[in-house]
Amino acid sequence: MSRHRHHLKALRDIALAHARDPHPDLAALARELGVVVHRDAGAIAADLAGLRRTPRGLRRLLLARRGGPSPLSVLLLAWPPNHATPSHDHGGLWGLEMSLHGALEVEAWTRPATGDGWQLRGRDWLGPGDAHWFDADPPSMHRCRNLSRHEVALSLHVYGGDLADCNTYEPDARGGRWRVQPAHLRIDGALRV
Repeated sequence: MSRHRHHLKALRDIALAHARDPHPDLAALARELGVVVHRDAGAIAADLAGLRRTPRGLRRLLLARRGGPSPLSVLLLAWPPNHATPSHDHGGLWGLEMSLHGALEVEAWTRPATGDGWQLRGRDWLGPGDAHWFDADPPSMHRCRNLSRHEVALSLHVYGGDLADCNTYEPDARGGRWRVQPAHLRIDGALRV
């Protein structure tokens, strides 16, 4: 797995450079990361083949973590075939999620300033180099799913802080309401780059 270091280091370094500001330009971050992923998609997929061999449940692997006035976490996620997260928020953090291998579906909701219930904002399909991003405000949640029934998907996640805790949401039978549950997200290891 030492071959993956070059590509992951480049992606990590781009994320670290863009996120020096507490409110980075997420579109610019997505474009710059996307250039690398589109250019090197085949090599990235080959380099990370070891992570795609054994689907052992969703795996969150740390690439970088920074504290201070502009905190940041950079993670690589390995998605088992057809795996879907529950609908969840990101604990008030901004974030960017980009497919590296495979295809992900992202359903996104926002909560209007009026305090009304969650409203479906849309659905995105992400292939390698495509990104979904969200600001810390207004509140948002989403649900992600690996679209393949047979292959492990890989994605890069950049968050404006340490995403250790979030809330998960389930639709309530009483129209438009959601039940919320606090959740702790574990990191399954770190990749040295």
